[in-house]
Amino acid sequence: PSQLAKMSKHDPRDIDEDAILKGLSKEELEQLEDELQEMDPENAMLPAGFRQRDQTKKSPTGPFDRDALLDHLEKQALEHQDREDLVPFTGEKRGRAFVPKPGAGKIPEDEQIVLEPELEEALRNASDAEMCDIAAILGMYTLMSNKQYYDALGAMGKIANKEGINSVVKPDDIKYFPDEPPNPTDVGDTLKKIQKNDRSVTEVNLNNIPDVPIPTLKEIFQAMKSNSNVLSLSIAATRSNDPVAYAAAEMLKKNKTLQSLNIESNFITGEGILAIVKALASNSTLTELKIDNQRQKLGDSVEMEIATLLENNPTIVRFGYHFTQQGPRARAALAITRNNDFRECQRSHADVPIPSAYLCICSATVNKGVFTFFSPAVRQQRVR
Repeated sequence: PSQLAKMSKHDPRDIDEDAILKGLSKEELEQLEDELQEMDPENAMLPAGFRQRDQTKKSPTGPFDRDALLDHLEKQALEHQDREDLVPFTGEKRGRAFVPKPGAGKIPEDEQIVLEPELEEALRNASDAEMCDIAAILGMYTLMSNKQYYDALGAMGKIANKEGINSVVKPDDIKYFPDEPPNPTDVGDTLKKIQKNDRSVTEVNLNNIPDVPIPTLKEIFQAMKSNSNVLSLSIAATRSNDPVAYAAAEMLKKNKTLQSLNIESNFITGEGILAIVKALASNSTLTELKIDNQRQKLGDSVEMEIATLLENNPTIVRFGYHFTQQGPRARAALAITRNNDFRECQRSHADVPIPSAYLCICSATVNKGVFTFFSPAVRQQRVR
């Protein structure tokens, strides 16, 4: 009898585990190890060897040759004859063939449309291509493909469809468009012209120039502080980050000429965007600002702050950003609409001085976040 069988008759509390383990044979130790292994056969994430106990202790019966096994299986498949059909097809026809009733498919006389003789003759003699164009003009787009429909609408006095309504739909040839050429702007030369306040430079476009160093972009905004000729500055897709945004914010506080700023498609975070929008409080000339498509989402709190700052800004008339929340989107839209309305009022009555009371009303509505829109008649009455 084994050592385990001997000790099972005693009181379990008096068992000495160390003595039992020392008295076990090699086979009994292996059996005990197999019993104590924690296996999880239901875990599909584990390999098969970890889901069950090892059962491959037998010596191999022979060498394994994969190519020989595949050749044997292929040979066996070719030698095996296909099984014949249990019920062979005899070609026998059962049942009755469908025969339509006489007169079926005709429109009843009370539902037939009577046209003028000239129109009936014209339709009777019309070709399939002409009928296809007529159906497109009448809006019967379900009778043809989209290409036939739009070709017929775009044709001016000509037959666009040559094959008729029941024509085979063919795909259009692929139109290859060449890639846009790289931005030819010389960054170094442009920086020198901005620093010299060159009058010939009124628009700076550095879009899609990914290798512009960050210090160079900061120098451009530093030079823009004292520039009085550049009206539009665009650095979209230049890999600009927050230090560039902070430099742009400092520039907006001192520049009194720039009207449009585009910093879309960059790596600016919400803090950098807020710094730029907050700088608008010290700027009265910028009318267009584009900040959309940054790599990092700005977040709800930043969007709410942007909407609040736009409500307190009377000059921005074009703001490029897609708000993700409905609340700040509506508030920003009202603020931009208010600014456009006030600018249109100034443009319409440029020769008439606007009373200070009207300006006070506008500033009060801006500060309180309340937007009042006046009709042209009321606006003209207030100006008078």
